[in-house]
Amino acid sequence: MPQIIPIKNLKNTSEVSDLAHSVDEPIYVTKNGYGDMVLMSMETFEGVSAALKMYQSLLTSEKQITEGRTRDAKESLNSIRSKYGL
Repeated sequence: MPQIIPIKNLKNTSEVSDLAHSVDEPIYVTKNGYGDMVLMSMETFEGVSAALKMYQSLLTSEKQITEGRTRDAKESLNSIRSKYGL
């Protein structure tokens, strides 16, 4: 279940930090009853960032496949072997 806190709770920085480290998901901060910000621990942020990078790589790969910008693995390996004398 997502953690939602009002912006006034940000005055208690130590408590907010403890909360951010105790949950592995973002903390939603509201202002006047509406969503305003999202907070998370560095560990959670790094995990989210890594996942986004992976998904971006997959999208790039899918686009290259759709555009026909791929080569057979055996052909690629043979090309590298012949180029470098392996």
